Amino acid sequence: MTLIVRDFRPDDAASVSRVRRASLPYMVTTPAAVAFGVESANPAKKYRLLIAEKDGEIIGTAHAGIAYDSSEPGQSFVTPHVHPEHRGRGAGALILRTAEEHLAAEGARTVYAWVIDEPESRAFAEKHGYRPTRPAHFQRLDLANGTLPPLPELPAGVELRTAADFEADPRPMFRADAEATSDEPSDIGAHFDDYDDWIRHTWNNPLLDRGLSSVVLVDGEVAAFTAAQSDGGTRYMSGMTGTLRAHRGRGLAKLAKADSLRRARAAGYTDAFTSNDADNGPMLAINKWFGYEICATEVRHVRTLG
Repeated sequence: MTLIVRDFRPDDAASVSRVRRASLPYMVTTPAAVAFGVESANPAKKYRLLIAEKDGEIIGTAHAGIAYDSSEPGQSFVTPHVHPEHRGRGAGALILRTAEEHLAAEGARTVYAWVIDEPESRAFAEKHGYRPTRPAHFQRLDLANGTLPPLPELPAGVELRTAADFEADPRPMFRADAEATSDEPSDIGAHFDDYDDWIRHTWNNPLLDRGLSSVVLVDGEVAAFTAAQSDGGTRYMSGMTGTLRAHRGRGLAKLAKADSLRRARAAGYTDAFTSNDADNGPMLAINKWFGYEICATEVRHVRTLG
């Protein structure tokens, strides 16, 4: 058996997407999204998509980079994925070591990784010096057979739009995303103010379905939104749901999600997924109201380099 780790090549996209789907069936991914992640990466991210290849077959991947939009320097991330049929044979360890060496060379002092909450994955993380920090829950909603709650009544001055209505000028969406993201519970706080960078890696992401991404306006201004991702087939995922600080406590996030889920069901999507920090009680409660059920848990882990 010949096992090597190398950098991503454009013709690897379909195989990487296949490995990710097998490793994390609760996520939405496509070959186009895999290639886009490499092509659109900010140079400051020092991003590498590594490939584990055994006898010519791609069996694992790891995306690694510097958290360049964090207010704390020296933070980085890596998450290896090995196809379930090929685990326990050294691919994960080799690809993780390669990623860590790259991050250390780029000045990283700490590295964060997501680990599925199952014995084998937890043991792998512990063996390689990672300790758990915070859990998050994957949730699934059966759009094909489930029943969605009624759409909440629109209060006075409130209207529903989609992200597609902002294609001529996405700046209001950028400002809303920046504020909501800065308040998200996370080990790596993100504070971004680079509009052009946001356009490249978020607004132009092929997974972002602008027609399914609902936006709540209050008196004509963006107050809440849910960013929907889709694979163009049957799988839909809530990429981010947020409410601006001045409008919280009014049920606007629930309104945005309700509208988006209805749009997704009408478009033929059958499985809706989302992921929330285990401490994000308000959003977990909203998802439970819609009928989402926890289908898996992953735990953020951290290791100090050097």
